[in-house]
Amino acid sequence: MRVLCLSMVFGLVTLSTLASPALAEVMVEGRAILFYTDDIGIFSATRRLSRDGDPTQPALDTRLTDKGSSIVFEPQGSVSRSLTNRLGTLELSALGQGFIFSEDSRFNQGSLRLQAVQAFSPETRGRLRYSYVPDQFLGDNEDRRPSMHGLVEEDLTSHIWSARIEHNLTPDLEVKLLGRFGLRRYNDAFAHRDTDFWTIGPHLDWRLFPRVKLGLGYHYERGLADGRNQPQFEDDVSYVNHYATADLDVELMERLSLSLAFHYERNNWTSGIPGDERQGAHEDIIQGEVILTYQVTGLVRVFGGFQRSSRKQSFEPDIVKNTNIGFGAVASF
Repeated sequence: MRVLCLSMVFGLVTLSTLASPALAEVMVEGRAILFYTDDIGIFSATRRLSRDGDPTQPALDTRLTDKGSSIVFEPQGSVSRSLTNRLGTLELSALGQGFIFSEDSRFNQGSLRLQAVQAFSPETRGRLRYSYVPDQFLGDNEDRRPSMHGLVEEDLTSHIWSARIEHNLTPDLEVKLLGRFGLRRYNDAFAHRDTDFWTIGPHLDWRLFPRVKLGLGYHYERGLADGRNQPQFEDDVSYVNHYATADLDVELMERLSLSLAFHYERNNWTSGIPGDERQGAHEDIIQGEVILTYQVTGLVRVFGGFQRSSRKQSFEPDIVKNTNIGFGAVASF
């Protein structure tokens, strides 16, 4: 992990040293969203289920869901700096995001994302990204350690590195290739769930008509948990994941736009440990969302949205559902 961090920092510094500071531009953007959610336990997993987010969230046992409703405040701020260098245009940015719950403050969390986008030509760009989510509380879960009983807090820290190559085949058609590597590290009681994973997949953005844009994506992901070598826990959360997504952006009027998205995810658990409930099991996730955005001025826009997700583990009788309704605003400076 330290080598990967140093490699990314070295790459960003190298790109920056090629830049011409006199041509730098700085932009600041602030976003604030107020949500109602009917399940605190899976709110963050629902929010991050997108091709530009982190769709493969950690394993969520049923005992971690159905934790009641809450109002959630989601602040987000970003600063970006554009420069020119010998390769083309370079944009460096940092984004901070938080979830603040009105009902159970243990679920409060924050994240940081660092990004560099290097243009090599008008048609081709490279994108490097590092995402960090520290001390994310998942809920009270069963303590599986020998001689231990009862429920204890489960939390984890995530590190994700990703790289994309983006190329415009035509002015209306852009293709991307995503690759990423990630680490999820749990607290001591659940250290056997520590997981290393990698992802690869293509994305496509196609402007069908002047006011209509279609986005498609697919990810293949493989995750390996330490529990696969610790049969005494009977809790191997290793997996093979297939993720497919489609979104449609429609400009209804000059200032009014509509965004629709549909996501499907299939987790095939790969545990081979006798007695593990995930042995030979799978999980299906279906999610849809609608967002309506109004451009108030050139720098300010407001929006309202609705998300609905459905999760089903093959070894459990019930379907876990989550509904989120939100309203927010974005301002750029």
